[in-house]
Amino acid sequence: MSSTPTPTNPLRFSLHTEDLAPGVLRHFKAALWVGAVLSVVVGILVLAWPGSTLEVVAFLFGLYFFVVGLVRIAVGIVNGTLSPGVRVLSVVLGVLLLVSGVIALRNPFASLTVLGLVIGVSWIFEGILALTQTVNDSSKWYATLLGVLSIVAGIVFVFAPVSSLALLTVFAAWTFIVLGVFQAMSAVTLGRVPKARVAK
Repeated sequence: MSSTPTPTNPLRFSLHTEDLAPGVLRHFKAALWVGAVLSVVVGILVLAWPGSTLEVVAFLFGLYFFVVGLVRIAVGIVNGTLSPGVRVLSVVLGVLLLVSGVIALRNPFASLTVLGLVIGVSWIFEGILALTQTVNDSSKWYATLLGVLSIVAGIVFVFAPVSSLALLTVFAAWTFIVLGVFQAMSAVTLGRVPKARVAK
């Protein structure tokens, strides 16, 4: 006799282990890997680019947020088994990241302050996404740290805007690399049952 599946709470905005059907798991892993690889590559390029101009830095950072925003929107749209709350949050925050990416790419005011604010706000959006999509498995602590670090870095950029391109470049690039590493660790451990739970 088959058991009746538990109905999904449409107002739930957090991700639970029961949401991780094989297809959903693949999509979330893919989103994390895209973000991880792009984040590390952008960070390294910004550090390695000799005499980076504001336009170059804005383009690289904007490209990251644009692509990650698109991926998050896709994850929210295609995963019909997730609760509507999770899907809506993923799409809304994805759109905000996408818009931030477009602003950074265009940077209409060619302003260091505007770029710093865009990066900061985008990191806050990304941190909220990471925290709401933390799953109670082996990836939990990596995802939690990713979310907290992203939000903290975003707040620093918003409330303490940097005064020079060189300072923004170094701080933002290393932050991108660190966040990329945590995204990669989250992707590797996502879906794994913690050892303590297996022992029980």
